[in-house]
Amino acid sequence: MRRCAWPLLRAGRALRHGGTPRPPPAASAAAPRPRLAASSSGDGGPRAPDTSLFVPVPLKPAGDAAEEDVGAELSQPLDKGEVLKNLNKFYKRKEIQRLGADNGLDARLFHQAFISFRKYIMESSSVSADLHIILNDICCGAGHVDDLFPFFLRHAKQIFPMLDCMDDLRKISDLRLPPNWYPDARAIQRKIIFHAGPTNSGKTYHAIQRFLSSKSGIYCGPLKLLAHEIFQKSNDANVPCDLVTGEERVYANEDARQAPHIACTIEMCSTNTPYEVAVIDEIQMIRDPARGWAWTRALLGLCAEEIHVCGEAAAIDLVTELMYTTGEEVEVRNYQRLTPLTVLDYALESLDNLQPGDCIVCFSKNDIYSVSRQIEARGLECAVIYGSLPPGTKLEQAKKFNDPDDPCKILVATDAIGMGLNLCIKRIIFNSIVKPTVNEKGEKEIDSITTSQALQIAGRAGRYGSSFKQGEVTTMHRDDLVQLKLILNESVPPVKAAGLHPTPEQIEMFAYHLPDATLSNLIDIFVSLSQVDGLYFVCNIDDFKFLADMIQHIPLNLRSRYVFCTAPLNRKEPFVCTTLLKFARQFSRNEPLTFDWLCRHTKWPLSVPKNIKELVHLEAVHDVFDLYLWLSYRFMDMFPDAVLVRDIQKKLDDIIQVGVCNITKLIRASQSAAAPGTAEAVSEDFPLSRTKRDTRVVLDRHGARSPEALSVAVGERRAKNLKAFRSAARQEDLKSHGRGTLANRLLREGLLTQEMLRQLENEWQDQHRNGRYGFGSKRDGQNSSKETGKKKK
Repeated sequence: MRRCAWPLLRAGRALRHGGTPRPPPAASAAAPRPRLAASSSGDGGPRAPDTSLFVPVPLKPAGDAAEEDVGAELSQPLDKGEVLKNLNKFYKRKEIQRLGADNGLDARLFHQAFISFRKYIMESSSVSADLHIILNDICCGAGHVDDLFPFFLRHAKQIFPMLDCMDDLRKISDLRLPPNWYPDARAIQRKIIFHAGPTNSGKTYHAIQRFLSSKSGIYCGPLKLLAHEIFQKSNDANVPCDLVTGEERVYANEDARQAPHIACTIEMCSTNTPYEVAVIDEIQMIRDPARGWAWTRALLGLCAEEIHVCGEAAAIDLVTELMYTTGEEVEVRNYQRLTPLTVLDYALESLDNLQPGDCIVCFSKNDIYSVSRQIEARGLECAVIYGSLPPGTKLEQAKKFNDPDDPCKILVATDAIGMGLNLCIKRIIFNSIVKPTVNEKGEKEIDSITTSQALQIAGRAGRYGSSFKQGEVTTMHRDDLVQLKLILNESVPPVKAAGLHPTPEQIEMFAYHLPDATLSNLIDIFVSLSQVDGLYFVCNIDDFKFLADMIQHIPLNLRSRYVFCTAPLNRKEPFVCTTLLKFARQFSRNEPLTFDWLCRHTKWPLSVPKNIKELVHLEAVHDVFDLYLWLSYRFMDMFPDAVLVRDIQKKLDDIIQVGVCNITKLIRASQSAAAPGTAEAVSEDFPLSRTKRDTRVVLDRHGARSPEALSVAVGERRAKNLKAFRSAARQEDLKSHGRGTLANRLLREGLLTQEMLRQLENEWQDQHRNGRYGFGSKRDGQNSSKETGKKKK
């Protein structure tokens, strides 16, 4: 508050006469003030930021220091009552509000700045001499309230420091020329070859053959499993190849010398090392809202003479446009599927119709549990694969399913089988064609699977080189089959934009200008100010912000804080999030996280799980070990026991494999232990109940049967099922009284889930309340709720 503001008084005085304040001659042509509310133009001009993201910096009232009493000595003590009246007059003047807008203060910021300014003056025992004299003149009638504006603006820039450096912040967050971020790649002329085709077309095989024949190369894949597969194939072919993932580095050479070939997860690729050949797999994931930035970085930044890009044809146009901006041409090689894939004209309808080589695809863990339990009840053995299983367990389950001598001939899996696993599947059976998703607000929704997802999963049937020369696809339920055919017959929409993500260097420059802002707030402001052209988008940063807010209270330097916030973890797992918090706290105290410390926290050694809840916890512990290993490669001195942790992680993988092999026993144990009428929380996923899915979404997309027609059909099926359930329940109550309720026995046998039970209970209550089954429209349900509310009143 010590910077002289007298030259700005002319602006305030000009307002008294109704004129527009004229800037000093030297400043008028030199450097215009940064304007916050810059208009957004179609030619890439700056856009107005979201000022709700600007968090004011707290400013403490001035104390009783001797230097602060100069104003009172030169004039007289201030009458705080008169000061308050004049401050309020100042706030209400339209000329002041317009002048504030000219200096970057929109209505929101102007109001917040004034509240802070008024509080500062009223609560300070003394203010600066120049401000004191101005306030005294105004109270005595010798000055005008407009004379306060320079002091108000000075205060506003102190609590909103971004007002003074908006131009610099815009330059830092300008993301319109990503190719320029990689000068090494721009210094060479690269050859881009796009291998386009569906699943099981051999596109990646041809790219890998070129990779193996090169003097040096790098393979970039989306999964650790894929990187590990290429790592093994290369070394088996006598081509020394290292494995690099976020959690480990495995050297092909015993002396730990870097091999000329590297197989890595795409986030770990180096843009500084020169290669002869680079392979970027699953290029369509460049549109992924969370990880797309990694594909963009690899495509634009890899220093390789040849870049072999593999993926869906839907990404050809975007890749071609991106390479046009770098002055590089794209050669497209199209591939066709090597084995036929047939969509059957009939649905499975019953698990009694299962055949060897069948794979049932579910979209939630609870459906996995229910289906596998029902299969086991029929005397069949099944393998289970879902996303949160460790890679080793997934491979073992795949090996068990693929083994012709193993009695396990059925696979129950989520869409995790879409990539990364070689499976001998004859027929893909969609248990449902709708999938739980989380929208931008973090709310759970149910929507139909996309054409790209359906093709990726369905394409796993009839793999080339397996015992099945032809693949088949169908659904579990008859009414889903029509919709599946429509989805598969649609063309995959083209990939329109590539993801970007702020770099640590950009965030550090932001922090230099805004030292008091939190990391989460820095990211918000960066995205708000960022400018991208039509070929790019800024990736979703919700997970980053979640971790930033979680560890904000822990004292860390900015670079370390950024690394912790980019840690790959599922924020739905409380145990893993809590562990990250403990890691950060221990790190901030400069205390190494030793093997003994980790064992105490995870209660290692652990035993074989006895129920599903224990299995889920073991999966979370495995993720904690992954997190430790990931951090150990970034802070080696603070996470020193990576070798020991990797050893116990392998042992934990074996324990989890035992649990998954006995998953139906765990399900029975969980259901037996659960109290009647209650559900045991076994997963963060929510069960996919066919009675709750929004079929209108699917139908509106594909123009099939009308929503009303399907609503009636679904209602009739619900009524029929409920009627049968009530009839069975009455008979069971008469025949088996004392042996436990029918609901409990159906739960134990895996024929009924807790979600289905709650739905049936709701429908039963609707029937008794309304005298009919509650299968009407949403409006009917709302009217019913209103009537019920009136009765209660």
